[in-house]
Amino acid sequence: MKSKFERINRLPPYIFSEINSLKIKLRSEKKDIIDFGMGNPDMQTPLHIRQKLKDTIDKPGVGRYSVSKGINGLRKAQAKYYKRRFNVNLDINTEIIVTIGSKEGLANLAQAITSKGDKILCPDPSYPVHPYGFTIAGAKLIPLKTIYNGEFNPKKYLINIEKNIKRYSTIKAVIVSFPSNPTAQTVDLDFYKELVKLAIKYEIYVLSDLAYSEIYFENNPPPSILEVNGAKKVAVEFTTLSKTYAMAGWRIGFAVGNKTLIQALTKIKSYVDYGAFTPVQVAATAALNGSQQCVEEIRQIYKKRRDVLIESFGRSGWYIPKPKASMFVWAPIPDKFNKLGSMKFAKKLMINADVAVAPGLAFGKNGEGFVRIGLVENNQRIRQAAKNIKKFLD
Repeated sequence: MKSKFERINRLPPYIFSEINSLKIKLRSEKKDIIDFGMGNPDMQTPLHIRQKLKDTIDKPGVGRYSVSKGINGLRKAQAKYYKRRFNVNLDINTEIIVTIGSKEGLANLAQAITSKGDKILCPDPSYPVHPYGFTIAGAKLIPLKTIYNGEFNPKKYLINIEKNIKRYSTIKAVIVSFPSNPTAQTVDLDFYKELVKLAIKYEIYVLSDLAYSEIYFENNPPPSILEVNGAKKVAVEFTTLSKTYAMAGWRIGFAVGNKTLIQALTKIKSYVDYGAFTPVQVAATAALNGSQQCVEEIRQIYKKRRDVLIESFGRSGWYIPKPKASMFVWAPIPDKFNKLGSMKFAKKLMINADVAVAPGLAFGKNGEGFVRIGLVENNQRIRQAAKNIKKFLD
């Protein structure tokens, strides 16, 4: 029997599997691992959203197939969100599609638009679905360095984008994600204005992942690329309810913007899924249309955790820059362990301090020298992790 699967063979070994295997082993030995490794929200989904699901689930007919592009009410709710948050108007029939989380949407769009020989510009480090969704689809990845001397430089990043567009003749799209997972980098609207100019000039698409649009800490809400005049000519943007409403397992996201890309995604999804469970979509509609006080409460939880982590880890001897947004901290490896690399350091930290983090190498070669810390443990657990780390560092 043939067992050579071309698409699977394009993927590198899954680095997280080593970390997860070690975590399972240590927990089997009764170790209490404080787990910052995965961006998996631990707080409860707000009550009114859960109640809407309960109210809907017993109604007749809701267990039937749903609509692949999303129910009308949910697409209308997303249009209202973009209008009040970004002052962007969207056509619910041609510029919005509901996805089964933003991850699924990105991967299926890659399948829909990739042709043989296409090249994709992708940040490095990056959330894995950004590069590997296109890798599976058969595109060639052109990694874009985002960190210079330990810091993000938007101007250098734009120069790097244009340099690579000129260098390669078959660039299909450029992927951007701000606030960034894993690095928590942010940009202002001027960055998007310049990016849209480049995309229109060179006739390439922009795929923007705005998953952390509502997780920000400095009273400076992250902008949408669609706020830029003319952005719809070239850009599609992905959002999700996963972090905003602590609904990660509910799997509700959106793609909005450029009609050609939305149409392509709509067509491929019509062949591969029937959309999310209807009561989940109804509850997601209630999330977007209801009181947004819960969003502020979730944001403040992440902010407090960020502050506790930065302060307590600093007292332990691990000095980490304070992120402005996202649910992650992008931490340089302490100097005395820098030669180990992020994978060995992450393992050593788990074995000796009972603390799990994600090695930067898992997000691309330019992630080496860093680890990602998710704000997914409560303040008490964060302080306990800091005590463990202090003993380890000493």
